[in-house]
Amino acid sequence: RRGAEGREDMYRLKAHPMEDKSSPKLFGTDGVRGVANVHPMTAEVSLQLGRALAYLIRNGTHRHRVVIGKDTRLSGYMLEQALASGIASMGVDTVLVGPMPTPAIANLTVSMRADAGAVISASHNPYQDNGIKFFWRDGFKLPDETEARIENLIATGKIDHIRPTATRIGRSERLDDARGRYVVFLKNTFPRELTLEGLTIAIDCAHGAAYRVAPSVLEELGARVIKLGVEPDGKNINHRCGALHPDSLARAVLKHQAHLGIALDGDADRLIVVDERGRVVDGDAIMAICTGELVARRELSKKTLVTTVMSNIGLERAVARWGVKVKRTKVGDRYVVEEMRKNGYNLGGEQSGHLIFLDHATTGDGTLAALQLLAVLCRQQKPLSELTGIFEPVPQTLLNVVVKKRRELGELPEVMKAIRSAESKLSRDGRVFVRFSGTEPKVRILIEGPERAKNEQYAKDIAQALTRALG
Repeated sequence: RRGAEGREDMYRLKAHPMEDKSSPKLFGTDGVRGVANVHPMTAEVSLQLGRALAYLIRNGTHRHRVVIGKDTRLSGYMLEQALASGIASMGVDTVLVGPMPTPAIANLTVSMRADAGAVISASHNPYQDNGIKFFWRDGFKLPDETEARIENLIATGKIDHIRPTATRIGRSERLDDARGRYVVFLKNTFPRELTLEGLTIAIDCAHGAAYRVAPSVLEELGARVIKLGVEPDGKNINHRCGALHPDSLARAVLKHQAHLGIALDGDADRLIVVDERGRVVDGDAIMAICTGELVARRELSKKTLVTTVMSNIGLERAVARWGVKVKRTKVGDRYVVEEMRKNGYNLGGEQSGHLIFLDHATTGDGTLAALQLLAVLCRQQKPLSELTGIFEPVPQTLLNVVVKKRRELGELPEVMKAIRSAESKLSRDGRVFVRFSGTEPKVRILIEGPERAKNEQYAKDIAQALTRALG
């Protein structure tokens, strides 16, 4: 089937990588994730992950180091200690930086010339969940093959006998100035000739990892900052706040007559903004704005933008006016980054707000992305509501269905019948995309077409079929 604009459709789900029942996997699309203190997010597994990572990074006689950061979840203490213990038991040192954004760990890993970085976070998930993801010494997330090697080391017990003793056991230390280092890095990504003086900016840090860093950056660049979501208690991370729940931010923007609002998620690797009228602006619109700016400055590498299959077709139409091509990948910012690195592109991201400016960072960074957007506002001297006018999204419905098990969708006749029916009715005017979440027990249904009411009905039909088959 060919999708809208006559392009080859790439949206039919074949099988999710986590559906392989022959070898249960620890890693999903963004590290290991689950309910804290329930397998696999236990202290025992964390220790094993630490040992396996430490084994893989040893490549010489020098003292090896791993930078460990976390978000503000209560369970972070438990997993941090277990992970550090596992790493130390293999003769590798750890540097603990406490609550810090995920992209900060990638940055610190590189700047400190550490051998790897580890982040303890479940990103946008509720506080009961937690996760662990790793960065290699170059600041990029581990490829699938390396994650598979870690799983194999744990499953086979191949390294269980490796037990350094005496002075060869790893040690742990805390890095007290980590936050300051990252603030300086972020400020240096903002053009030196510009200032945020005169701007009022509301920011919602989701009671998460950026609750100190992000407001500090904006204030030091001159903005008047209205702070929300900056009082973490271990349980309120992402709760009715942040990038997933921007309603309170929108109200704050209107109340304080702010020029815009910035919403981050729990580990601050994604960005959603609110314009001065209180309207939510997602990752697709931000990418369209930043693409136009980079084209105008002749800084968009190969005039190509990288995004995922979830991005709105309106994004392709918006950037086409500048002769920009769009490359699509699987869902997950790691796959966007892989495509960018493979072909030399420098801008990519996801509709959900993971935005990668590869000239500045190796992974999605919500605060950094906000600064790049603010630079456009400052240069063009236009309100955000006017800048977003270049992007006209096609009506899109996204529905999440909780399921108890995973199966190949092709094995579910009723589900496939509902999908094909929606595809047939949309024809070339839209698309249907159904996939299993890589981080939660859910199936995500995306319907894109010219009529919102019909999109919603098609999504409900598929959801009902999924519930009957997998609920």
